[in-house]
Amino acid sequence: MLRGANVMRIVWLPGSDLLEGECHCGARHVAEEPAALWEWLLTHPEGHHPVDPPVTATPLPAAPESAPVPV
Repeated sequence: MLRGANVMRIVWLPGSDLLEGECHCGARHVAEEPAALWEWLLTHPEGHHPVDPPVTATPLPAAPESAPVPV
């Protein structure tokens, strides 16, 4: 799934006729119409704080030189 500081998404809530919109700040809104959710997302208050970005993975140390495996 796409991640980032400015990602907004709309997902279907299974078992219903509802859609849930999620702003990059973590705010959520439920509606029946996709246009209503996009309107909410695009007019969502400015100045809100985005959720913490995902922690970047630390690279593993290089493997030591290996000797051939005895047979």
